[in-house]
Amino acid sequence: MRQVRVILSEDIPSLGEAGELVNVKPGYARNYLIPQGKAIPATESRMAELEHHRRVVAEKVARDLKELHQQKRAVEGAVVEISAQIGEEGKLFGSVTTAQIAEHLAQQGHEIDRRKLDLPEPIKEAGEFEIPLRLHREVTATIKVKVVGAV
Repeated sequence: MRQVRVILSEDIPSLGEAGELVNVKPGYARNYLIPQGKAIPATESRMAELEHHRRVVAEKVARDLKELHQQKRAVEGAVVEISAQIGEEGKLFGSVTTAQIAEHLAQQGHEIDRRKLDLPEPIKEAGEFEIPLRLHREVTATIKVKVVGAV
């Protein structure tokens, strides 16, 4: 099967890191990587520019990491208090999901993508929980979520 060589513009889990030359299937490159700006075709002229491109990508990654560290510092101490109906033994009627947590964070001024909250399953009982927020593979913040009974 034919492969296409592309230069990655950003880190892609299970494929490679930014600035790396990788072989992928033509459809994956044509339909996803290149239109999304995640990779550029590796032509002969671009192969010569690869080293320069690696420096540019490394600078972009460094800027992004700096911004993510600032975002981590801003959100690190955030406490989200969610009111829910609680039955006997502290069990919730329903559950608390990442979407609800992200919504409460947005109300506090922290725009967070709910998919970055590492909650393996919805919260189904009252109490305090520490939820990891994975901003990047190297940057993780912790958010405290308090689930309390509704009045």
